[in-house]
Amino acid sequence: MTSPKPEPPHYDNPVIPGFHPDPSACRVGEDYYLVCSSFEYFPGVPVFHSRDLVHWRQIGNVLDRPSQLPLPADAMASDGIYAPTIRHHDGRFWVITTNTSHGGNFTVTAERPEGPWSDPVWIDLPGIDPDLAWDEDGNCWSAFAGAHGADFFGVQVARIDPEAGKVLEGPLPAWEGTGLQWPEAPHLYRIGEWWYLLIAEGGTERGHTVAVARAPSPRGPWESAPTNPVLSHRSTNRPIQSTGHADLVGTPDGQWWMVLLATRPRGYSPGFHVLGRETFLTPVRWEDGWPRVGPVELRERAPGSPRPVEPAPRRDDFDAPELDPRWISPRSRPDGSWSLTERPGWLTLRATGPTLDRPGCTFVGRRQSHPESRTTVLLDPGTGRAGLSVRVDEAHHYDLEVSDGRVDVVARIGPVRQTTAGRPVPPGPVILEITTRHVRELPPDDAEPRGLHVAAPDYVGFHVNGEPLAEIDGRYLSTEVATGFTGRVIGMYATGGTAWFDWFDHGPHDAAEGP
Repeated sequence: MTSPKPEPPHYDNPVIPGFHPDPSACRVGEDYYLVCSSFEYFPGVPVFHSRDLVHWRQIGNVLDRPSQLPLPADAMASDGIYAPTIRHHDGRFWVITTNTSHGGNFTVTAERPEGPWSDPVWIDLPGIDPDLAWDEDGNCWSAFAGAHGADFFGVQVARIDPEAGKVLEGPLPAWEGTGLQWPEAPHLYRIGEWWYLLIAEGGTERGHTVAVARAPSPRGPWESAPTNPVLSHRSTNRPIQSTGHADLVGTPDGQWWMVLLATRPRGYSPGFHVLGRETFLTPVRWEDGWPRVGPVELRERAPGSPRPVEPAPRRDDFDAPELDPRWISPRSRPDGSWSLTERPGWLTLRATGPTLDRPGCTFVGRRQSHPESRTTVLLDPGTGRAGLSVRVDEAHHYDLEVSDGRVDVVARIGPVRQTTAGRPVPPGPVILEITTRHVRELPPDDAEPRGLHVAAPDYVGFHVNGEPLAEIDGRYLSTEVATGFTGRVIGMYATGGTAWFDWFDHGPHDAAEGP
């Protein structure tokens, strides 16, 4: 099987920016659907729709009920939901994934990708990153990454009954990869006369790669591609790094594409990625029965140029009867902690915990989706304590907080919590703004050594009613510092009393860039 490399149209890459890792996609007719990992956030597993693999719109979340997403109140950051796979079979949508904090591997199903999705059917499979594939006889196979400490630490396969949650055959050892660490993220495909097993290995950091093997059946034996890894950016100076955890999807005209995660590190060595792992797209060609994948290109739309489709709105005025599916909260979002009806046209947040430094706080946010961004809200704090925060986890966040007639900038970096700037504010609503920029604009009298400014991937600025208040080095809100698997989330919070937010706006720093 040999095919030409698809001619890619001009498109933005990443196709889904911000913290959207571990993408999996499927096609139904001329429509494409994609899901991503969500870790400790609720609701979980965002679902996207596209007609061209380039322009994606979030249409819901797979796990949008507490019964589907049982997370302990103290679940660690970067635990929770790992690596979902979405497939369409026999008239239904299927998602299989792992809850690393409770229960392990499970499937959910839906008639429509927007939902509602079923409650979980738990499956007694070890490991993580499960996949689903059906053979010509209707048997369902699941490939998954082996559990730590197992006799076979590689990719395994099992024949399962996904409706009953039963393992019917196996697990069977399949492939240990090419010898790099952490063979994981398997996807099984029947393409032509072969079964293909696509995996990631090398770790999800800069050594991440994509490799492939093939076999006459899901039981093996598996033959490694002679050109493995079929995709890797490791040890290159390309602006996109950590390429891996991929899924293949075919188009109606016979072309093939790959969705994958990758990062965009910036700043001085070793480089810092602050948005998390994002979803990218790259064309695939077939040569001698093997997929060939070129380097993943960073494509950016020219400022001011129109998009072929209307993007999701950057501003939310909280006039809808339900929260937009892009809003997420750490671990849970109790009904009593928020309301869209208590004060119509405003989002009401009621404190459920006294600090963002511990689980259990009231926080509603969106993934930061632009490297240079501007986020603005109108807050009525009442007599409570509330604000706008840039969050990675409980130990890494910057807050613009209003309380007792003051606004303060608070930085939590590991064990250190420090108020860096503040000023009085009059009673009533206040406009809070957080910006991220790559270059710090130093005042003329700045006397700090230049060495303090060379390493940052960006600078996080804080503004109140349009006036600057402070600016902080952004590297401390990066994965390289905070560790883990997530990216920045910018959101509204209340840690004392009740607060109201009239609107929230998040978009590129330069308005000329467009939404």
